[in-house]
Amino acid sequence: MPALEQFHPMILHFPIVLIVVLATIDLIAVARGLPLGGRDTYASMAAAFAVAGGLSAVLTAMLGDAALDIAQTRGFSPDLFETHEGLGWTTAIVFGLWGAIRAALWWKRTALEGGRKTAVAAVDVALVLLVVTAAYFGGQLVYEHGVNIQALAN
Repeated sequence: MPALEQFHPMILHFPIVLIVVLATIDLIAVARGLPLGGRDTYASMAAAFAVAGGLSAVLTAMLGDAALDIAQTRGFSPDLFETHEGLGWTTAIVFGLWGAIRAALWWKRTALEGGRKTAVAAVDVALVLLVVTAAYFGGQLVYEHGVNIQALAN
């Protein structure tokens, strides 16, 4: 079985892919004039991707905390993680809330037309940018500092 600190990098790709797919679905709906509200196919797919993405983002952040604890026991400074940890939890909270909002909109069969539909797509794009930024700083931890990849040299 993989070590606990390896679960964070294994699962973190799910929320990244899910928000990109969600944004793509919503942008296609906006561009083609397809309904994004109610229980239409696009609305149902978008709600499912938002909920799955939100849940996987929260799980990713929780596993990131476990990986952080392990990295600190190996001698990595807590200061090294501040930006990525803050962005990771912000992403998890915002994406989790967005998943809950999208599920509620779907459940209530709320119509999303005009400016509301454009606003939904804009939130998706903002979430993509947030996820990419968090991923960039996470990549720096691995590729520049070797966090949880190798033990610190003696």
